[in-house]
Amino acid sequence: MLPWIELDKATIPGDGGELRLKQRGSEFSIMLGANELMNSRLSGSEEALATLSYERIKSRKRPKVLIGGLGMGFTLRAALAVLPDDAEVVVAELVPAVVAWARGPMAEVFKGCLDDPRVTIFEGDVGEVIRAAKAGFDAILLDVDNGPDGLTRKSNDRLYDYGGINAAKAALRGGGVLAVWSSGPDTSFTRRLKDGGFATEAVSTRAGKGRGARHVIWLAVKPGR
Repeated sequence: MLPWIELDKATIPGDGGELRLKQRGSEFSIMLGANELMNSRLSGSEEALATLSYERIKSRKRPKVLIGGLGMGFTLRAALAVLPDDAEVVVAELVPAVVAWARGPMAEVFKGCLDDPRVTIFEGDVGEVIRAAKAGFDAILLDVDNGPDGLTRKSNDRLYDYGGINAAKAALRGGGVLAVWSSGPDTSFTRRLKDGGFATEAVSTRAGKGRGARHVIWLAVKPGR
């Protein structure tokens, strides 16, 4: 079996740890300590984050979508595949090196999606984008941790507490959806979303296409139209 080769390291800004990009043949992995955050062979649940969200806003003209966390681009590519030509997609990525990896060693994984004219890359905290938006997005898709807690950096907790939920609600248009990816269930987060006034569903989905571990995607729809 081919050995893993470490290609690069990157420090997460703020109070975060260190990301490591590894490669084995055509397979890539991004690690945080002993935790594998993502693997290029497993994209099913990240793609579902985009497609399930789009189902809830597909009747909208000129939809505007915020994706928190570039990762390996699976959510972005899936969103671009279903969104109309007049859509706008903002991708907020905190770690500049992740964007560089997308254009460098992982270019084949990304397949040019960063050059799509609908896409704008913001190198910074997705929380800043959310707090600055006032009814500006039709969908907010978050995949910046392994669940609704600050794994990559502790300050990310504020994305998932009541304040973060209220900020996301204010950033969405009526009928817009907040979608959050997680490696597992979290009943307290479901409760917070419902307490925040969202119509909430937690969907179980496979890590791979019909195989692999089960992950969870919360789909929280803001009241109104």
